[in-house]
Amino acid sequence: MEKLKEWRGYRKGVNLGGWFSQCRMTEENYQNFIRKDDFAKIAGWGCDHVRLPIDFELLVNPDGSYIDTGFAHIQRAIDWSKDNGLNIILDLHKADGYSFDEATGAKGFFDSEVLQEKFYDLWEHIAQHFGALSDHVAFELLNEVTDRDFCERWNRILTICIGKIRKIAPVSKILIGGYWNNSINAVADLPEFDDDNIIYNFHCYSPIIFTHQGATWIKEMPHDFRFSFGHSYEEYDEQNVKLFPYNKGAFDMMPDKSAKLGQEYFEKQFGQYVDIVIKRGKPLYCGEYGVIDLADAKDSLEWYKAINATFEKFGIGRAAWSYRGMNFGLEGAHYAPVIGELVNYL
Repeated sequence: MEKLKEWRGYRKGVNLGGWFSQCRMTEENYQNFIRKDDFAKIAGWGCDHVRLPIDFELLVNPDGSYIDTGFAHIQRAIDWSKDNGLNIILDLHKADGYSFDEATGAKGFFDSEVLQEKFYDLWEHIAQHFGALSDHVAFELLNEVTDRDFCERWNRILTICIGKIRKIAPVSKILIGGYWNNSINAVADLPEFDDDNIIYNFHCYSPIIFTHQGATWIKEMPHDFRFSFGHSYEEYDEQNVKLFPYNKGAFDMMPDKSAKLGQEYFEKQFGQYVDIVIKRGKPLYCGEYGVIDLADAKDSLEWYKAINATFEKFGIGRAAWSYRGMNFGLEGAHYAPVIGELVNYL
């Protein structure tokens, strides 16, 4: 079977959510949430990179001026990565006017030329600071575009942004993802580029009733809902329709509904989009995947085994969500009973 183009140095990674993004924007958090020994632990897990989510407030003051200490914090993370043999992705998790999380109140980005110009300017500054480090630093333009209606506007914005970055950082790897929160289904609608350093990016938290069971931030999800991994596709489908009726048919692709969830589910989900990216001659990367810490840890291990086998089969690089906290933390008490085995399946 033909595999995807390899993205060397970014095969197996972990996210550092909660450090410079989705966090208390304080010096105490910036200094202490993640330390240098955490990078050593991640390297010890067999990882070759980390993905670093960043909110724009780390780098930009309310008056639009740039924050030197914010860039210094990122440089420190880059240095700690390099010291431990890890590459790093700088992921703009929140931009001025846009976040995947509506609760932040960030809005207007896709309809405002002013906000888009701020976005381009920020990326030019990031490229000026870190573009010379292209051997071990990659850029991810924006985390999880939500609405499909943004597709055309986002494709225009990302194309302009790439052009501006290329004038400063001609060979830096740049990751792009699409609508529905970087859904694999959106990959086909991303632009094609005559650029060897573009990476197609998606996220995977499927099936949502397993990976987000009991999640308090999903309005349709009962907080006491629990669902073990080893159910049949028929049972998954039944519960899925109850909770998310708009997502009916999510398991229609599975020919044997009596079979239990496993690797073949992810193969079916990814397969046609892998073929598209192969034809475009680009790597495909999964920037987030993981299981909420309300799920049974041993069940989560089985989910990691299944999705890992699919990543390996197709040659998809990836970074698990997330290293510490964030309701998904791999480091800590919840995963302690299985982490020694689980790290083999990141």
